[in-house]
Amino acid sequence: MRSRLPPIPNLLRNLHSSPHLSSMATTALIFRSVCSPSSSLPTFRSPVTSSRPNIPFSASLSTSKPLFGGLFVSVSRDGDWMRSGRFRKVYASQRGYRKVRGRSSVRRKEKGKDLELDVKICVEEQLPDDPEILDIAEMLRLNVPMAMKLAFDGLKDSDYKTRDPAIDDVGQYENVELSVLLCNDDFIRQLNKDWRNADYATDVLSMSQHVPELNLPMLMLGDIVISVETAARQAEERGYTLLDEIRILLVHGLLHLMGFDHELSDEAESEMEGEEERLLKGLGWKGKGLIQSASTAEDDENPLPNTPTDGRKKEGSLRFYKPKFRYIFCDMDGTLLNSKSQISETNAKALKEASSRGVKVVIATGKTRPAVLTLLKSVDLAGKDGIASEYSPGVFIQGLLVYGTQGREIHRRNLDIDVCREAFNYSVEHNIPLIAFSENRCLTLFNHPLVDSLHTIYNEPKAEIMSSVDHLLSSGEVQKVLFLDTAEGVAGTLRPYWSEATAGRASVVQAQADMLEIVPPGSSKGSGVRMLLDHFGVTADEVMAIGDGENDIEMIELASLGIALSNGTEKTKAVANIIGVSNDEDGVADAIYRYAF
Repeated sequence: MRSRLPPIPNLLRNLHSSPHLSSMATTALIFRSVCSPSSSLPTFRSPVTSSRPNIPFSASLSTSKPLFGGLFVSVSRDGDWMRSGRFRKVYASQRGYRKVRGRSSVRRKEKGKDLELDVKICVEEQLPDDPEILDIAEMLRLNVPMAMKLAFDGLKDSDYKTRDPAIDDVGQYENVELSVLLCNDDFIRQLNKDWRNADYATDVLSMSQHVPELNLPMLMLGDIVISVETAARQAEERGYTLLDEIRILLVHGLLHLMGFDHELSDEAESEMEGEEERLLKGLGWKGKGLIQSASTAEDDENPLPNTPTDGRKKEGSLRFYKPKFRYIFCDMDGTLLNSKSQISETNAKALKEASSRGVKVVIATGKTRPAVLTLLKSVDLAGKDGIASEYSPGVFIQGLLVYGTQGREIHRRNLDIDVCREAFNYSVEHNIPLIAFSENRCLTLFNHPLVDSLHTIYNEPKAEIMSSVDHLLSSGEVQKVLFLDTAEGVAGTLRPYWSEATAGRASVVQAQADMLEIVPPGSSKGSGVRMLLDHFGVTADEVMAIGDGENDIEMIELASLGIALSNGTEKTKAVANIIGVSNDEDGVADAIYRYAF
């Protein structure tokens, strides 16, 4: 539920009750940040009209530097709107105390002088430069003063019974200051946690700075913090545009700062609801007031969902966050693929969303490129608008084939031909199927159900049956060979034997319990990833990696953030920074929504 945060503590009020203020006199516990000096820009005609007596407003621009970053917007008596520079980002590290210079005496507003509105429209720095959000911020530069003017007009001769009258006659002030900050759920959740001991996101917070006892010539109305992430969800649910919903939240937050509080009583709720409706209609803005909308949602069978508090972002919300990494390197078998060797719809959506936000998703796998593209195509992730194609980078066949920019091969490493020959002789002698991986082809000496499963289940190219070992070895360069057996047969026989038989000439790795791969010595997906990063000219600090098998260990160790899924091997989980949920629980999507942004 939206909330109003308390004003400056009573202790500060007591300390600053003297009419002669020191340089620390009006320290406020509210955020501010830096913006550039104002610049001369064209004026805009105000569409606001009101039947009530108008408060005169002046057109003057401030060149001071507000905290939430933004700009001052002022309204002139003749209705012209004037702009300073563009709004600025606010950095969480710039939060601090706002200090107003001490004055030798309290100055009253000069008779006949216009009231100046100082409005700062701010975008929190963790919000990306989303075109829609930037357009809304520009629109708010006009909308906020319009709403303030109409709200102030409503105070004159009002007879509200529940409103706090601390702010009454705004005409006595020289100027009114208000900041509006657009942020995401993480930012507003942290505010709730710090100020209200409530660890969840709300749609809007009102943070009062007004201290009547100080008798200042300015009205420091306060700050309105709006989560555009929550606003977007509510807008979709209620059939509004994002701008519509943000305007509704703006009105709600403004009324809180002006002394309305719907949580006091039913009568207070009714009065604030009526004022919301008056302002929205008077401004010509679409939608119901927030109180009425919230009441409707509570009556619905499917109310608005609660915002998760475990740090996992919701599907569709990544547009409100900056990526923490430029690249995500992702394994296939046991990671992106579930136990049925399928890519879930949830994982596919997460990859598409991350990619749409500028993150480069790179597949790093023991599979061939054709197998990867076949799987990605099944969920619309292959091709020009997907995450991989024949023209995109990738690490394949355990890092033995690496493709760089435009899909061009930048590395190839082949298995020793004598090791290949020995392995196929062993395969024939013990009737254990063996597959040779030769770039985009799979080669074998005899058919077997397990050989067929490599194609039907794992989507590798259908194995070609070669007439002899010599014929097979002369058909193309071999990057690796893969034994197919039971998990017991691999662990009890194949792995011990071939670890010893190929010592110094090759290495054995496992991606699946029932498969054993023999690869060139010292090769790994990790080395392929490192080679690709050098090709891109980026560092491992810009990389998140997700995997599960022993063949992912070096890749996970290399990345700035290495995530091993819970279904992974114990050795892999031991080196990971984070252990994620399993591949059957959409582990890749969970990692992206939880850690990548």
